[in-house]
Parts: sequence; structure tokens; C-alpha cells
Amino acid sequence: MTEEKTYRYCGREFTQREIDRIQSLAFENPAQTRTEFSKRVCELLNWYKPDGGLKDMSCRVALSRMYDDGLVLLPGSRYQPGRKKTYKTQKTKATDPADPVNEPVDRLQDLVFRQVSGQKDSKLWNEYIDRYHYLGYKPLAGAQLRYFVSSQDQLLALLGFGAAAWTIADRDRHIGWTNKQREQNLHLVVNNARFLILPWVQSKNLASKILAKATQRLPGDWLKRYRYQPVLMETFVQQDRYQGVSYKAANWIKVGQTKGRGKLDQDNNARIPIKDIWLYPLHRNFKTILCREQKPADSPSKPS
Repeated sequence: MTEEKTYRYCGREFTQREIDRIQSLAFENPAQTRTEFSKRVCELLNWYKPDGGLKDMSCRVALSRMYDDGLVLLPGSRYQPGRKKTYKTQKTKATDPADPVNEPVDRLQDLVFRQVSGQKDSKLWNEYIDRYHYLGYKPLAGAQLRYFVSSQDQLLALLGFGAAAWTIADRDRHIGWTNKQREQNLHLVVNNARFLILPWVQSKNLASKILAKATQRLPGDWLKRYRYQPVLMETFVQQDRYQGVSYKAANWIKVGQTKGRGKLDQDNNARIPIKDIWLYPLHRNFKTILCREQKPADSPSKPS
């Protein structure tokens, strides 16, 4: 019997049968909004967050990537072969270079972390990242928090945290969890997907200080927003660009490197830059917690 083909998006396996059901759902009501549609897909697939809410944000990203890959048509769109969706943002004066900052970090006033809140903040954060980060902007998958970091009302840096990578061999070996444990507990790992010191800011030791403060700040903020607290942070540093000096100075641990293959590279042909894997434990017993196998009653389910 031939095994059914699957596709992985946002940490979830989608079977071809599920893809077909998603497409049928889209055709049922072409006038529905993408937001309405993603919520219906979550309900259809029983896709819920640990707090019992719909995993709507991850679903939207997954649907967008399915559309990019030509697997589905979405309400309000028609797929065109060879056309890839881009996330370029418009450059405005709001993100033009500011006055240089050259003082070492110990001469700067207290660093202030402000969460991105509302559409205006979100557009501004996206624009800075797209304009000045070498990877540019693309939506973060899953649960996420984004920050502006400033001193005396002068913006210095931006941070973005989102869902962890589904499977990374060296990280998973370091944690020691099984596939089932990873599937159940991956939400307790948070990925530092973007970290940008603005190019006109040249402040010695600023990066490591921001990272140290972020590891103290994020768990509480995450708990307030999502009603659970992560126990581990991860990030990936591209070897041909950076050495991870600021992460090392902030007591992150390098545990290995990626294999240089993309998420959907099933034939081991696609090559992407190799990145070092850095981890930061947010709980001293993080391995025990991540390797804990939940009972069926403990698993996320639809609230009654």
C-alpha cells in the first residue's frame, strides 16, 4: 500500500486528503475573508493552541505557504504558476537613518523594551526589518512577540520571536526528546527569528546586553499573552556572515549546526546557508520538561 504524501507547514503535517478538504472548504464560500477561512480550517482540522484557542496565526501562514507552493487556491486569490508571493514593505521617512549612536552600552540610559502593539507598530517594525535586516521581512509563524528597543526615546534595535523550527537534528539531540515528545512540547521552545541593531548604532556590547535582557523579559510577556511559559530559546546564526559573538557573550550555548537544507527539501537537493544553532535555557530543568510525555487528557483540545 502506497503511503499518503504529506506536506509540512508551521510544525504540522498535512496529508493530501487534508489539502483537498481545505480546497473544498475554500470553494464552498469564495466570498469569505482569509481570516474567516483560516479559522474554519483550524476547526476542520482540530488545530488548537495549548491554551485551547484556535491556532489561527499559524494556520494563516501555513495557508499562505500552501498557496505559494501551488497546492491550494485561497478566497480572493487565484494561483499563477511561477509567481511567488513577496513581502516587501514600502519605505517611508519613518525608517530613515537617525543620528549616529557611538557610546558604549554602559554610557547609555536604561534600555526600554516596548512590545509591538497594533497595526501602526506592526507596520513600522516590518518596515525596519525589511529595510535593514539582511533576511528582510516575512511573517513570523505561530505564537510570537516583537519588540522595539530604545534608550531615551532613541530607537536602537528590534527583536522578533516566533515558533521554533520543527526538527533540527543537533538541537533535538541536545534536548534528548522523542518525536512524540517534540510534537507535544515544541511550543515551549521559542525562536529568536529576527535581531536587528540599526546600522547607525555602533555601541560596544549593546547586542549582548539586549539579548540578556530579552531572556529575562520574554518569559513573563509570553505567559501574559499566551497563558504558558516557554522553557528554551533557540536561534540560528549564518556561518558565512556572523560568528555569534553576542549570543556567546549573553551565555547562549552553541549546540551544532544546520544541514543546509530547506524545510521542504525531501530529496536533499536544495542547499541553503549553513547556520550555527544556539540555545538559551529559560528553566534549569528544561530537558526534563521538554521530554515529558503528556497524557491524552493533557493535550490541547477544543474548549468545551
